[in-house]
Amino acid sequence: MLVIPAIDLRKGRCVRLYQGDPNKETVYGNNPVEIARQWEQLGARMLHLVDLDGAFTGFSKNAKVVGSIGNNVHIPLQLGGGIRSREAVEKAISLGVSRVIIGTIAIKDPRLTEKLIQEFSDSIVVGVDVRDGKVAVQGWTESSAVETVELALRLEQWGVKEIIYTDIKKDGTMQGPSLDGLEDIIKQTSLQVIVSGGISSREDLLSLRPYNNRVKGVIIGKALYSNQLTLPDAMSIFA
Repeated sequence: MLVIPAIDLRKGRCVRLYQGDPNKETVYGNNPVEIARQWEQLGARMLHLVDLDGAFTGFSKNAKVVGSIGNNVHIPLQLGGGIRSREAVEKAISLGVSRVIIGTIAIKDPRLTEKLIQEFSDSIVVGVDVRDGKVAVQGWTESSAVETVELALRLEQWGVKEIIYTDIKKDGTMQGPSLDGLEDIIKQTSLQVIVSGGISSREDLLSLRPYNNRVKGVIIGKALYSNQLTLPDAMSIFA
């Protein structure tokens, strides 16, 4: 199981939001490239990048920073936030991103989503971001009428093999992962899952071990930046 440090980008800085709220921001550094290099030096095997400005506006605002990270680390990068067109997917890949995360268009433009999955295959990962059982879009600012498992089943039919599952109400709270939502996906689909949101301790990570045949990885943000967990310690749990 991969332990994947998160680097959330806003106005060129590394930040964390509480439950995705742009008004509840904590800045953890003004040099995301150096932070990325530090995670790599500590043993990270992948980094999770989120362009928060892109997520809120639909247009990439941190491409230069993403490109600099791509030029300075040697581990795979996955990037999400505002990627809502074929051109945006191609742009992300040109910046050195291995896996492009799409979310909003899976709800807003199913036909385009299916085409991207077919064309880019394993380079596309879908983020299933959920609030109160419903999938959220537009940088988590809007809730759709689509339920978690409904979207997961649809993605499976389109050929998706892996999703990133985030319970928005857990994100940035360090209150533990949403196991109920995870179990719903595991029981009703064959998808591999990367879990995001709420991880705060060794106990939270240990709670995911029973699902290690389906949970491919876990994304950790605030717990690492606030020193609640160290990356080597978190990785040792799944060694």
